[in-house]
Amino acid sequence: MIDPTGIALLAFLALLVLLLIRVPAGLAMLIVGAVGVVLIRPGAAMPVVAGEIFAVASRYPLTILPLFILMGNLAVISGMSQDLYRAAHSWFGRIRGSLASASIVACAGFSALSGSSLAAALTMGRVSLPEMRRYQYDDSLATGAVAAGGTLGILIPPSAGLVIYGIITEESIGRLFMAGIIPGILLTLLFLGAVRIIVLRDPHKAPHAKALSPWRERFAATAKAGWILGIVIVTIGGIYAGVFSAVEAAGVGALLTLIAAWGRRTLNGPTLTEAVSATLKASGTAFLVLVGAFVFKVFLGFTGIAFVASEWVSEQGFSGVQVVTLILVMFVVLGTFLDGFAMLVLTVPLVQPILESLGVDMIWFGILIVITLEMGLISPPVGLNIFVVKGVAPDVPVRTMFRGIIPFWLAMLTALIMTALVPRLATLLPNAMYG
Repeated sequence: MIDPTGIALLAFLALLVLLLIRVPAGLAMLIVGAVGVVLIRPGAAMPVVAGEIFAVASRYPLTILPLFILMGNLAVISGMSQDLYRAAHSWFGRIRGSLASASIVACAGFSALSGSSLAAALTMGRVSLPEMRRYQYDDSLATGAVAAGGTLGILIPPSAGLVIYGIITEESIGRLFMAGIIPGILLTLLFLGAVRIIVLRDPHKAPHAKALSPWRERFAATAKAGWILGIVIVTIGGIYAGVFSAVEAAGVGALLTLIAAWGRRTLNGPTLTEAVSATLKASGTAFLVLVGAFVFKVFLGFTGIAFVASEWVSEQGFSGVQVVTLILVMFVVLGTFLDGFAMLVLTVPLVQPILESLGVDMIWFGILIVITLEMGLISPPVGLNIFVVKGVAPDVPVRTMFRGIIPFWLAMLTALIMTALVPRLATLLPNAMYG
């Protein structure tokens, strides 16, 4: 008879196979977790599956996901994303590569409303790619900037990646949101630096910039983007000021975005149906991932493999820094062929007990993990953001897109190393706010 540890190892292998053949991550974990529970404790399978489905569906903090997803969808139908891009472009003026830089800034701003990297890449790609191609930007720079900028959606709060990480690890979502602000700004600046380096080395990749916009036009464009900027300031600022919790901020943000869409006269029956339908689909996918993750987590608890791994690490004398480094390298490698959320829910339940036993700050570690997930979103051969952008620019070869993201991938690696070496980049704001 196979011992529980052996069953756990076989389960990881089966789960990897299912993910590689493109079975949805949530469904794959649910199947493997349920079968694993049957093999170890046959009578517990039905109570575990039913109990976890009910627990996820009734967990109050998870209302944050559909609310922030709704915010992003309402921002798209209301046209606020286009206004944000135009405002960013007006301020970059005569800087060579200004359209690419504006795309990244607009992605960062939209990320602070949607929390989704794929939504940011798709939305800003539709807005900015036609403009960059009209001004004869090199395809690799144009698509690379949009694909990389879109990844900011899972780092800059509100971030779906940080929400799922917080639920799995039972860490404070509010602390995680605060922890993502400085690294998110840092990565945005590094992306802008990457654009600058690209156009300095290869000026032909970006045409000469247009004439500098008059101050009057800049302020007018910024005022038009005031809706989205105001909503971001109220939601994120409200959390930092302690006015309301992260969940309450999601509710306030969704309401304000709904009011903004109505005030801009873009809210009607068809657009509201479209926004609600897209929100339900995305929320259903996220909740399936969480149900599968928690069933799989219970199964791992039955096997005791996490404690076996923790004892083995302790016997080897590895330090927290060494273990974190090894995990990050593993995530970077796995990100080349696995979906980011699949990696998150697959590995975090296993490594959490090990890291906690070594005294690793799980808030800091969460930010590091999310940055590696961002790297996976633009890493070949999977690179989901690349294929999202491919849908917007179908005539651009995928190899051209992957060539274009190399400087931005290196920028991400720089942000990862900086945050790893200087943990206060991630812990300063949450510690200042929560103590």
